[in-house]
Amino acid sequence: MHPSVRGAHKPLISFIGKRRRPSGPRPQRPHPAAPEHLKATFSDFLEKYNNFSFPLVGSNNMRKSGAFIFNDFWEAPDYLWRPRIRLLEDSEIDAVFSGGASLC
Repeated sequence: MHPSVRGAHKPLISFIGKRRRPSGPRPQRPHPAAPEHLKATFSDFLEKYNNFSFPLVGSNNMRKSGAFIFNDFWEAPDYLWRPRIRLLEDSEIDAVFSGGASLC
């Protein structure tokens, strides 16, 4: 049969109603598959999470342990977040393509 004779095509999937997005964020709750001890202490976790504040970063951004604290990666020195690019030699690329067999 010709397509014009059959009539209009009806899709197999039909959607019910108009799509609606939630007006605001949903309340936070534990995952349904979470262990029971985590579900019981979830409110304590939320309280700690909401009260947490990042340490201020100023001219003195060292902790007592000697490690640096940076809230954003661009505050760190360049050598930590922009490593030098190392160019691969042709022999190294061949070794990778051959699975290391060309090194023997």
